[in-house]
Amino acid sequence: MERVHSQVVQDAVMRKLEERGVKLQAVADIVYEMQRHYYPHLQMDTCLQSVIAVLEKRELQHAILVGIELDVLCEKQLLSEPLQTIIAQDEGLFGCDETLALGSVFGYGSIAVTTFGHLDKQKVGIIRQLDTKAGGKVHTFLDDLVCSIAASASSRIAHKLRDQEEAEAAVRGLHLADLPGEANDTSASGVDEVIPMQVADGTETAAS
Repeated sequence: MERVHSQVVQDAVMRKLEERGVKLQAVADIVYEMQRHYYPHLQMDTCLQSVIAVLEKRELQHAILVGIELDVLCEKQLLSEPLQTIIAQDEGLFGCDETLALGSVFGYGSIAVTTFGHLDKQKVGIIRQLDTKAGGKVHTFLDDLVCSIAASASSRIAHKLRDQEEAEAAVRGLHLADLPGEANDTSASGVDEVIPMQVADGTETAAS
């Protein structure tokens, strides 16, 4: 039996999300809401590209395919009892949906983990729509998987923008070093300015 090509898996993920009513732009809206307070100049396109990037990760792709498949089977009442009823009712003590989704965010660090917890509790944007089970649909796994996508994309942006800030600060420092006299005083030039920083608990601190 031949292995499934990664492109086939990725295409299946995109198709399944579309079929289940999850637009990538809706996920990007959540990412923007999570990060705009830390980066006022953040562009929506950056959020969308980050969503697309994290959806290229196999761990997340596999989780999405498994979760959506279980939701669909439950809608068709093809699961055996008592699992059929547990998933259909999104039983409060049933933690397998969160466990599946949470497992795919660990690669993006503590920011992703804490953001996932926040989204799971607050049900931001399309996550709330999925959680309401409108139209008789079952999204027991999908709402948590969307939390996972958005949390991973948010953390990816936080780390990349911080790297960009530090790279730009380093370039400014090199340019100042080429100037004579007092211009070499980087503390007066703003190179050591306080930079807002996101930490694991979702709060904001500062690093100089």
